[in-house]
Formats: sequence, structure tokens, C-alpha cells
Amino acid sequence: MRGCFGSKLGPGELPSKGNEGKSRRIRGIVVPHAGLMYSGPVAAHAYLELWKDGLPEVFVIIGPNHYGTSDLASLSSGDYITPLGTAHLDGSLSRRLEGGLFDFDDEAQAGEHSIEVQLPFLQFMRSEIRFVPVCMGAQDYETARQVGLKIASAIKDVDAVVIASSDFSHYVTPEVAREKDMVAIDRILHYDPGGLYEAVVGRDISMCGYGPVMAMLCAVGSGQASMLAYGHSGQVERMREVVAYCSIKVE
Repeated sequence: MRGCFGSKLGPGELPSKGNEGKSRRIRGIVVPHAGLMYSGPVAAHAYLELWKDGLPEVFVIIGPNHYGTSDLASLSSGDYITPLGTAHLDGSLSRRLEGGLFDFDDEAQAGEHSIEVQLPFLQFMRSEIRFVPVCMGAQDYETARQVGLKIASAIKDVDAVVIASSDFSHYVTPEVAREKDMVAIDRILHYDPGGLYEAVVGRDISMCGYGPVMAMLCAVGSGQASMLAYGHSGQVERMREVVAYCSIKVE
């Protein structure tokens, strides 16, 4: 993880005891989920900002279901184990979410990387963490809105940050990726989940986690959003067609 934070594409600074904040303004972040050598430095920008703002008691991590195993927002019934140790499920908050579009489905979570790749960042900053993983199947606007509103209700009296896990354009040139992605990013920065959906569909933007991002925006409501970093896999390894990544904080 040190390499992600210290990379020339990363923030160039480690989360350390001396720079941990207590303001707790950040309510959500958007981070990528590709292999850490490619997307990790971009993700590190958001996690360093989260550290400087102050870590919450619990994290809700929403990731897309890449394998189409369920259209529901799948919850997990057990802890996750990473190379940095055990990430503990917040069972109480998970049970608040159960019902409607939410259902416990460990099979849907089992092979999904979009959530688990976020955990080492959190564990690097705090050895003991509590989280709720939400593996999102259908990514239409209405589903995302319902998922977000249910999360908002569940965390209304909880010190939580909602993490939306998404990569942006896939397998296009860096120029095409930036042109398309900035349209989607503009909608995120304006807290416009419906506009994000229209942009992704209308501009054929191959963003894999637009549903989780819309859900996060619906969960945290209005406020101020800022882009922290944007990059792509071609900055790490020479390639003509790239996958793009972005980090955003929402307050």
C-alpha cells in the first residue's frame, strides 16, 4: 500500500498519525478497483483525503456485480480476510439494510473484486475496521436511487462513509477515455445521479460502476464534490487502449 500512496501517480504522502484529521466532512468517495499497480495510486488520493478528514466508525462499500449473478443489492454474512488481516462485517448495519432490493448472498460476493480491493487501503489506515459490502446487480437509475435511499436511512444515526467502487472508460484510447469520462465526472461533481445515468447510456461510456456511484450520491444527498485524481492504465504500462480511473470526494 505504501507504493500506491508514494507513487508519482499517487498523492506522494502516507496517511500518518501526525496528519489524521477529525473534521469528518467527507460523506462519500468514488474510487477505482482495478489491479493495484494500475489503479491503486489514483485510489490513494481519495483514501489520503479520507484520512486527513478523519476516519468514520463504519464504511459502506458499494461495488458492481461484474458477473451478473444477481440483480439485487447483495449483502455478505461474514467477514472478509485480506493479506492485512480480517475486515469485520458490521452485522447490525447489514440487518438494517436487509429486505426489498437487499438480500444476503455470499455467492454473489465470493468472486467479486470491486469491494475487496478497497479493504487493504482501509486496513492500512486502521488495523481494525467495520464495513458493510453491497454488491450491486442492476444499475439502472431507479434501482440505484432505491439502494441509495435505503442506505441513507440505515446510516442516519451512524458515523459512516459510503464508498462507491468504479472504474471509468474501458479499452479505448486515452483521448477518448478522457473526453467521455469528463462528461460523467461533471455529473458526479454536480450531484446529479440521473444526469450521470443519461450520460453513461447516451454517450456509451464504459464505466462499470455507475450504479454504485449513483447510489452513493443518493445516499449522501447534496453538497460539494471534488475530483482528486484522474489517470489510466497506459500511464503505468505502455498500451494503446486503456482503462481509466478517477478519485472523487463528496462532502
